[in-house]
Amino acid sequence: MATLPNPLPTLATDPSGRSLGLRLPPGRLVDATDDGPWPEPLLWHAQKPAAPGTWKALGAPGARVGLLPVLVDLGGSRGGPEDWGLLPGETSYPGDHDAEEVLAEYWEEETAELEDTGETAPFGYEWPGLAPATQLAADPDTRAAQIADALDSGRDAVIEEAHLALVPARRSADIPAAIGWTGPVNYDTDVARICAVLRSWEDRFGIRVVALGLDTLVVSVAAPPTTREEAEAVAAEHFAFCPDAVTQGEEGTDGLRGYAKTLLGEPVWTFWWD
Repeated sequence: MATLPNPLPTLATDPSGRSLGLRLPPGRLVDATDDGPWPEPLLWHAQKPAAPGTWKALGAPGARVGLLPVLVDLGGSRGGPEDWGLLPGETSYPGDHDAEEVLAEYWEEETAELEDTGETAPFGYEWPGLAPATQLAADPDTRAAQIADALDSGRDAVIEEAHLALVPARRSADIPAAIGWTGPVNYDTDVARICAVLRSWEDRFGIRVVALGLDTLVVSVAAPPTTREEAEAVAAEHFAFCPDAVTQGEEGTDGLRGYAKTLLGEPVWTFWWD
């Protein structure tokens, strides 16, 4: 993957980040990958769990020096990023992939396994195309900070123990690729293809990558769908992107149509891959 100059090595000798214009709390640099230590740190994360206001206090200054914020899950038995089996060496560049081509390929593969298309109604086996962009309801970065502050942590939460991390990345959508995240590895071995879709969602829906777990992705949404037609078009993309989010989502949803109802005005989207 194409990389930017990485400011993180500076933190090895300057843990507070003052030389970068930062005021960081005690934290940890992570260079552990499934192939052994990476030549440079992939991310920094705070030792203490995030609290309301942490994202704004650390994320905005970090972004000014090329370090973008994301919450990482250090809770439970799954460990943190150093235990996730990161594979940055096997990750391509998100800009080398076309989001619609990626989603169309996913859609074709998933619908080929369906006996009928009741689960994906009102669409059939044929990929319906990208959903149209929707109007921003909030500033994307402001919405991300709000979602980060409101994200529930705990044993039964999507993210058990959220810690603020800083990642050298061009844009929020590239964060998973920048660290070689392997959350969707059983669905796609190159997370840059996932990030190509996230880039498109950044452009059309004002998303930001807010949190990562071992196999969980949470994004904030500044321009969620507001009509049934918009929501169903977005739901089709979600089905292609992460089928389990649709087929194993909230109790009581009925296929893609039922899932689409949960997207109306919803400022956060959550995905997970087995």
